[in-house]
Amino acid sequence: MWQLTLEISSESTTDTKALAACLATDCDANWLGDNQFQISLTEQNAKDMRAMWNTRLRGLIATDSVLKVFGKHS
Repeated sequence: MWQLTLEISSESTTDTKALAACLATDCDANWLGDNQFQISLTEQNAKDMRAMWNTRLRGLIATDSVLKVFGKHS
């Protein structure tokens, strides 16, 4: 059994909520405060864990990129 836990935070509550929202269909966010949450993944096989990790990380990276663009133009 493989388990991975990731804590995610951002400078603003709005950005942190956006990051959590991008994961809403994939996993549950465990809120640790206004600007920080945690996700956990559990898989039987390392290759499955890697695939799930990559999927979650791509979503976070894409959302972060959008937030950066909005931040520059708002």
